[in-house]
Amino acid sequence: MVLVLCIGDLHIPHRVADLPAKFKSLLVPGKIQHVLCTGDLCVKEVHDYLRGICADLHVVRGQFDDNAAFPERKTLTVGDFKIGLIHGHQVVPWGDLDSLAMTQRQMNVDILVSGHTHQFKAYKYEDRLLVNPGSATGAYGSLNAAANPSFVLMDIDGPRVVAYVYELVDDEVKVDKIEYSKV
Repeated sequence: MVLVLCIGDLHIPHRVADLPAKFKSLLVPGKIQHVLCTGDLCVKEVHDYLRGICADLHVVRGQFDDNAAFPERKTLTVGDFKIGLIHGHQVVPWGDLDSLAMTQRQMNVDILVSGHTHQFKAYKYEDRLLVNPGSATGAYGSLNAAANPSFVLMDIDGPRVVAYVYELVDDEVKVDKIEYSKV
């Protein structure tokens, strides 16, 4: 069992002051093996905070990240899965299922993690998994004035993934899950 945190679109401190306290209490060091961030961290302190949760931190550059060291896209293997990571502003129209699936095929990955829309979405599509963890802070975005804060924690075990979606709704953390197995 390997735990992979998918998080992004934080926009700290430009649009929001911090992560919700209820999320901070859940995201503690020593439990998560990999962190995949879709970008828009905005400041080094957020990068340092995520690295404090887990040293194996992978970040791609969002539209509001100044760090040129962050790549546009990244591919890594976790267990039996090849995972692609992008911010999502490169996919037009933004958040479009067919365009994301095309990017996923181009990257040749089983799971594509993307952001930018600030809205959680997950799809099993063409025998693959597409995940957008949403905005961990609920920061407003180009497509919406407000979003429920959310992130995804993937539990990878051999050819199986259980993606737990954490969403803050009316000051309560709601958890849902999506299961995916390699064909």
